[in-house]
Amino acid sequence: MLGICRGRRKFLAASLTLLCIPAVTWIYLFAGSFEDGKPVSLSPLESQAHSPRYTAASQRERESLEVRVREVEEENRALRRQLSLAQGRAPAPRRGNHSKTYSMEEGTGDSENLRAGIVAGNSSECGQQPVVEKCETIHVAIVCAGYNASRDVVTLVKSVLFHRRNPLHFHLIADSIAEQILATLFQTWMVPAVRVDFYNADELKSEVSWIPNKHYSGIYGLMKLVLTKTLPANLERVIVLDTDITFATDIAELWAVFHKFKGQQALGLVENQSDWYLGNLWKNHRPWPALGRGYNTGVILLLLDKLRKMKWEQMWRLTAERELMGMLSTSLADQDIFNAVIKQNPFLVYQLPCFWNVQLSDHTRSEQCYRDVSDLKVIHWNSPKKLRVKNKHVEFFRNLYLTFLEYDGNLLRRELFGCPSEADVNSENLLEVLGKMSIQDRETGLPAIVPASLPWTGLHEPHPLPRAPSPQLQKQLSELDEDDLCYEFRRERFTVHRTHLYFLHYEYEPAADSTDVTLVAQLSMDRLQMLEAICKHWEGPISLALYLSDAEAQQFLRYAQGSEVLMSRHNVGYHIVYKEGQFYPVNLLRNVAMKHIGTPYMFLSDIDFLPMYGLYEYLRKSVIQLDLANTKKAMIVPAFETLRYRLSFPKSKAELLSMLDMGTLFTFRYHVWTKGHAPTNFAKWRTATTPYRVEWEADFEPYVVVRRDCPEYDRRFVGFGWNKVAHIMELDAQEYEFIVLPNAYMIHMPHAPSFDITKFRSNKQYRICLKTLKEEFQQDMSRRYGFAALKYLTAENNS
Repeated sequence: MLGICRGRRKFLAASLTLLCIPAVTWIYLFAGSFEDGKPVSLSPLESQAHSPRYTAASQRERESLEVRVREVEEENRALRRQLSLAQGRAPAPRRGNHSKTYSMEEGTGDSENLRAGIVAGNSSECGQQPVVEKCETIHVAIVCAGYNASRDVVTLVKSVLFHRRNPLHFHLIADSIAEQILATLFQTWMVPAVRVDFYNADELKSEVSWIPNKHYSGIYGLMKLVLTKTLPANLERVIVLDTDITFATDIAELWAVFHKFKGQQALGLVENQSDWYLGNLWKNHRPWPALGRGYNTGVILLLLDKLRKMKWEQMWRLTAERELMGMLSTSLADQDIFNAVIKQNPFLVYQLPCFWNVQLSDHTRSEQCYRDVSDLKVIHWNSPKKLRVKNKHVEFFRNLYLTFLEYDGNLLRRELFGCPSEADVNSENLLEVLGKMSIQDRETGLPAIVPASLPWTGLHEPHPLPRAPSPQLQKQLSELDEDDLCYEFRRERFTVHRTHLYFLHYEYEPAADSTDVTLVAQLSMDRLQMLEAICKHWEGPISLALYLSDAEAQQFLRYAQGSEVLMSRHNVGYHIVYKEGQFYPVNLLRNVAMKHIGTPYMFLSDIDFLPMYGLYEYLRKSVIQLDLANTKKAMIVPAFETLRYRLSFPKSKAELLSMLDMGTLFTFRYHVWTKGHAPTNFAKWRTATTPYRVEWEADFEPYVVVRRDCPEYDRRFVGFGWNKVAHIMELDAQEYEFIVLPNAYMIHMPHAPSFDITKFRSNKQYRICLKTLKEEFQQDMSRRYGFAALKYLTAENNS
């Protein structure tokens, strides 16, 4: 209320000033324009004409008066501008603890409805604060390690992007897992005016590994202590955030607080909102030393240049060494050491208002930070219970968090108008980089910490990521004819889909004998029910690409976490490709799943198929038998289908043949697309006991086991039709031998028709475009493979 009252008083004073000053001015001027009872003209030329007593002195006086009139008019104009601004702001509550907007730029998300409730009337400071320049870059540092933390970072980044009006530069101190995941995510996200640099957290372990730490964050929870040494020497200030933070306002407001630092203040922190450092939580509780209640390090403003001049490295190390002699270990990781240093050097701290870090752990005083839930700025889920924490307003906080968790990240790809976009030296290589990104190097089989085209260059020279669509990509898109009836098909080939690799924990060491095989498949939300069954049938590693929206990704996460079968399997890599556009990018999904395998061989399957029990071990033996390591072979697993939703799955080839004879099973698609699998020669397979070779024929699309270096699927084919056919044609063009395995089989389970096959059957233009794409693919094959590719044109014409 105090802030509102002051605003009204200012508004009234400005109004009275605007009315009174012109009146007083003109009375003064009117009175001063008479001399000896006669009116005097303000113009010296007029005065000369009508007054014989005109002198040089009176001319100077009147010129001075004219200058004064102009000054008064200028002041009036300024007051009018101030009043109009006050009128524009009067109906809306004041935002934050600053009286100026931090940027005139429009936000990058549809945030007006959310922002409407975010105010900060609990500010005790009413002076105007410095404005963050419109295109000033805000630097944010985050320590991130592992699969779960990588998911948390995405939600944090979404909340920041949703409100931001300034360019952002993220400095991510990440282990190899988080870097692989987040590098791919940001490269495919391509948010304008966002730069991301990575710093190798594994190389920092030696800096803090000597400190025993009981906190669940482990060694990574200590790495904020070494940011002055890790971040670039020319970086003067940075906002440091935990991964469990959610922003409810523009981060520029927090960045502006740096201007309030005085003297030797170099750390901006919010007071700890629990009684932890008071030592009264339980009997014999002995916390690290702290100033009063201590400070929480979930949100830190670091003035790096000041800290370096104060020899921060030496300061915190000496303090930690001394305290560890009595405390033996830290309980709250870096927070304990920060507080011990502050206890000795209180001049270091600028205390932030507590709404900049509302700490939602049990037994906190967080409710004292705001009169209303809309007053807060930053939510900190710093309890191990996370969303299950006890708090009076936890439902509001949880809903806000879930809003960003499920928010469509594609909507955050908006330009910051008026800010020049930076051309990145690596942006032209974006497509090449994405093609090379893999959790393991394809040739060596060793983990690839960074993309091949972005080599690691050391702690102080982090590699940057592309921040915008590459010029090559933009050129390809501009060359498309928007009047072409197949424009949407062609455009889909160049769409860069946001991709989150290893959405769940993944842990697998390939077999030492170099025969390991990964099952590769893709799926959408309507096929989730197949996951448990496939995991029961296939015990080996699996790589899955899931085409989901942000909200569906969270539904999948809850589904997986509630499944004992899925949670017991750590050798399944789930890669989320986020929805964009009107087509199902089936071949892109297959390529994503193929690129992120850790085994020498892969079984290219579909999610609707259940492999026979024991197929994993059988394929590994076949790899050796057929010498796949040294020959170009594609081992065919014969495909069958059932029309029954409940099937007693055959446990042997003999049982399968019996079910074929009884009509319980059929060869795959025999009644609608015989050509697709006819070359497998099922009649020969019935009696075969050894592998046999078959020849390629038109429209052949078997399921095969190949080396990991086989060609990718062609992305021009989306939705339904020719997506596998084109790939098998490519294998044949590269002189792969097709070998049918005599004791292997897979069975297709029934399901409702997909949306894409429905479009294919009902939309004539869809079929015309597919035919056009087929012809263009065959022409490309002729250009690449010359005379050998003529047979594909001939076969197509004869089929």
